[in-house]
Amino acid sequence: MGAVAAALQQQGWKVTGSDAKTYPPISDFLRAQGIPIFEGYSPENLPKQPTLIVIGNALSRGNVEVEAVLNGKLPYTSLPELLRTQFLHGRHNLVVAGTHGKTTTSSMLAWIFEVAEKNPSYLIGGIPNNLAQGACFRDPKKSRHVILEGDEYDTAFFDKRSKFLHYLPELVVINNIEFDHADIFANLDEIKLSFRRLLQLVPSEGMILLNGDDQNCCDVAQKVFAPVIEVGFSENVSHRITEVWQREGLSGFQLLGHSFEIAMMGEHNIRNAAMALSAAHFYGIPIPTLQKALLSFQGVKRRQEIVTLPHGIILIDDFGHHPTAIRQTLEGVRARFGATTKIWALFEPRSNTSRRAVFQEILPSAFAAADGVIIGGVARASLLAEGERLNPERLAEELRPLGKEAFYEPSVEEIVRKLQSLLKPKEIVVIFSNGSFEGLKRRLEAALSSQNK
Repeated sequence: MGAVAAALQQQGWKVTGSDAKTYPPISDFLRAQGIPIFEGYSPENLPKQPTLIVIGNALSRGNVEVEAVLNGKLPYTSLPELLRTQFLHGRHNLVVAGTHGKTTTSSMLAWIFEVAEKNPSYLIGGIPNNLAQGACFRDPKKSRHVILEGDEYDTAFFDKRSKFLHYLPELVVINNIEFDHADIFANLDEIKLSFRRLLQLVPSEGMILLNGDDQNCCDVAQKVFAPVIEVGFSENVSHRITEVWQREGLSGFQLLGHSFEIAMMGEHNIRNAAMALSAAHFYGIPIPTLQKALLSFQGVKRRQEIVTLPHGIILIDDFGHHPTAIRQTLEGVRARFGATTKIWALFEPRSNTSRRAVFQEILPSAFAAADGVIIGGVARASLLAEGERLNPERLAEELRPLGKEAFYEPSVEEIVRKLQSLLKPKEIVVIFSNGSFEGLKRRLEAALSSQNK
């Protein structure tokens, strides 16, 4: 929503917006764009003569602004439908989907197209460091390519289809498929059905790129009309990743008969890169350009962002909230910093799935590469029955027999105090949250910097 708001403002629209709570990096970005943000909802926030109200999928009936829009018979739409009608018709739309890695892969792909001077439009659910903003919609006469992060989450309270079904895809990337979004999907089969519907929209002259190591991805690609290319580490995939190495913050591999390097850590980012390269290769971008673009890719804000503090302490801020994403990030951190470096993981159960008990049994294994774990309080815990929500105290108890120093600290203040008492020079702290974690990164950075002066 924020990225599109900024893009519309740059096109000359007058844009305002409301949210229950705002936090960096997107709040800082929007203010820098001159877009007023109302924190909290009120009918008074709505413009006097609106051209169009875009209602985000986090809002439902009963929200005071939604009720004002409906009662006032004001024109409204969803974000995906706005994109479809205003930006996507008649273009080459590349949709990057999957449970994990969408933001990073779509950011890589947009940057590759930028380096190749194809002037792409793009919509990404984060802020790529190379691009400085998450959305850019250029004149279709100058650029026909649009790169979109495709989310399987529902569109709006009045449209329960997955958002990516609006995006008129010519090429689809599916990184992986796992159970997520427990608030709207009952099981994995329902999620796979949405991905099947997406692939049915790809034209016969388009392309489908799948994670060939993921059986769920292969399952949803049955009976499609577009060509399918499987990408992965398995011997039987058509685009196989080989000769993998990782050292000193760099990762390298071979694909398409050529060597590539990327300044990111973790096998999952190598796979993300292979997907982006395969998609760009379909559009004829030369190998040297692919190599140059990938090596110069600088990542995405809040995806393994690194801050170095006094005494060699390293703070890494990450958006991960699903067990697989947490595990893969910690494995990448371990690969980069070595077996003897102590790694602390700080986890906020904040997403609609991680707040619930659905991952209670598998979360302990997600922290296997960490030495210490501190779990924060469950966000909006009162909205879930006790039997439905994650039990963070139990999670901490189950981590201790696995050799972890594990603690449940319900407030950010307690997390900061606990870590101050435990952290030693040259140790690593990784923060996992899909929100601000109540400003934990900023508070921790300030406390540790002050403590070590």
